[in-house]
Amino acid sequence: MTARPPAKVTPSAPAAPRTSQVAAPAAALVKPAGDHADAASADALARLNMAIVELTAIKTAPLLRRATAALEAKDWRLAADLALEALSIDERIGLAWHVLAIARDKVGDVESAIQCYESALALSEDQADITNDLGHLAYRLGMKPLALSLFAAYRAARPDCILGINSLASAQRDAQDYDAAIETLRSAIMANPHSPLLWNSLGTVLAEQGDVATAMTFFEEALRLDPAHVHALLNRAHAELYQGALCDALKDCDAALALASAPGDLAMIRLTRAAILLCAGRVGEGWDAYEARFDPHGADVTAFAIDRPRWTPDTPLEGRSLLLIGEQGLGDEVMFANVLPDVVGALGPTGSLTLAVEPRLVGLFQRSFPGARVGPHAIHRIDGHAVRQAPFITDPQTIDCWAPIATPLRRFRRSVEAYPDRIGYLAADPSRIAHWREVLASRPGLKVGVLWKSLKLDGVRRRYFSPFEQWRSVLEVPGVSFVNLQYGDCRAELDQARDALGVEIWQPPGIDLKDDLDDVAALCTALDLVMGPANATTNIAAAVGAAVWMIATPGAWPLLGARSNPWYPQMRVFIPDGFDHWSEVMGDVASALANTPKLGAH
Repeated sequence: MTARPPAKVTPSAPAAPRTSQVAAPAAALVKPAGDHADAASADALARLNMAIVELTAIKTAPLLRRATAALEAKDWRLAADLALEALSIDERIGLAWHVLAIARDKVGDVESAIQCYESALALSEDQADITNDLGHLAYRLGMKPLALSLFAAYRAARPDCILGINSLASAQRDAQDYDAAIETLRSAIMANPHSPLLWNSLGTVLAEQGDVATAMTFFEEALRLDPAHVHALLNRAHAELYQGALCDALKDCDAALALASAPGDLAMIRLTRAAILLCAGRVGEGWDAYEARFDPHGADVTAFAIDRPRWTPDTPLEGRSLLLIGEQGLGDEVMFANVLPDVVGALGPTGSLTLAVEPRLVGLFQRSFPGARVGPHAIHRIDGHAVRQAPFITDPQTIDCWAPIATPLRRFRRSVEAYPDRIGYLAADPSRIAHWREVLASRPGLKVGVLWKSLKLDGVRRRYFSPFEQWRSVLEVPGVSFVNLQYGDCRAELDQARDALGVEIWQPPGIDLKDDLDDVAALCTALDLVMGPANATTNIAAAVGAAVWMIATPGAWPLLGARSNPWYPQMRVFIPDGFDHWSEVMGDVASALANTPKLGAH
């Protein structure tokens, strides 16, 4: 991002599309909470005011003082208007562009905010604070490499600023450069041992690496220094959740909720609290609390652009025309579809169901629910925010009401016992099942599909998947034909299995394991067993009724406090004692496989 000449910005922000409530991704339930600077924080505004004091000789100074006062009062519109008035007098005042950038950023006008920050950079002698603010905007927009470079520049200009050090370390952590993040924080802590902010951030780095026990030590040190440190309380709650100390996790979460005031913090804490309740088996309370995903102040939210009334659990369904739209990841859409047979029953013969799902799922869902209208949802980005729509619905008036696909769980899944003992609720293509059974007939022994990772392995997600090396004991079980179900680039692992273990993981011919999910469902049904971590493929396999062994992780909220998986009664679940404790659990999987002469009947 390079500086450009001063941007012409009109007083009114561009109109956003009409949207309804937002949903945060499931990953938000478990992501460590970091401390990030705010361009409109008290410290930041104090620096702005100090800079304005030096402008007393120019006639725009009173306007800029009033503008920063408006920022302090969170009157973003007034602040923008005053900054624009100052710029109408002299458009080459960098401080005015900086104030306008903050105001635009706060109302979500991201494009204008970026232009204003760039103009401020081009016109200001002291660029450090502007660089830092622009770094945080880039960070929120997911432009992590750019944010990292901007934070590095800010630290070079302000080497003693703890907030700047923390921002740089957070960006290094998110780039998975853990050694650099630890070194950045280690040297800063040596110089500032009484900073709870730095101890908390060090804990988040260790937590992302899976060392939850050590991370807990650092969170506790942050809380010793500041018992009211909201993010340290929340992060300790995460660590307690992973360690199975659910009562302690809920206590810390409630303490953080009582102390927090920032809307973004409150949204994050409430979503974490929902995860804890679900993990504790308090399912009805958990799904009610899970409505926190609709808080527009939450991180990484997705808005739904659907101009129809939203359905709520106390609204009758019989005879209604209902739209359910998929939310979060592809695997989540499949898992939440567990409730669809109940919804169809509640709509009755005079009601109708419309499903907007991930495009690759349309064929599978249409076959599974032939009475429903099924089409693809689409996602657009507007001002840096994701907006999900159902473009195949050309006449919205045909829809009485709508809801995200997980919302009916609040009505139909109030307890673990409410999950039906029903094996499979999606239907694979019978002709393709027959095809794959014929193809697999030439493979000797037990036919076992394996997968071991997700396409998205950035940051915190990496700890949920066993390293491929840990699969050795499983792949060495004799009498098994292993079939590759791993989507994405997995050539290195396939070569490793062949060259180091002498095991050929057979690649099924003529199938795109990432995009042809209807055929993946048929292949999984034709196999004797599917095994792997919780991802899209294992969810699809279980949803079509295939035999599945899932290798879960501690604190996996979809298990709802059980050792089995309520969503899929036929599934066997293997859970390690802690993060990075893969050897023992993979040994258990290998032992179970070696003692399984036959699974399924074809």
